[in-house]
Amino acid sequence: MTFEKVLPELKAGKKAIRQEWGGSEEYIFVVNGDSFHGEEVNPYFLIRTKETPALSQFMPNSCDILADDWVLVD
Repeated sequence: MTFEKVLPELKAGKKAIRQEWGGSEEYIFVVNGDSFHGEEVNPYFLIRTKETPALSQFMPNSCDILADDWVLVD
């Protein structure tokens, strides 16, 4: 699946991963409706890994955006 096809699914609350990763990455997802000190925060991606800490901000690079190996995960 391309990033263009997976993005609406991520926005709808689903999780995805690239098949190429195969490392400690478990999935990425979109955080919506977050706030910081009472102010609304724009939506952003997080990635869950098997490492500690498990959650980090995810910023897709050009390889991620152009890849066609994205899959939805549970």
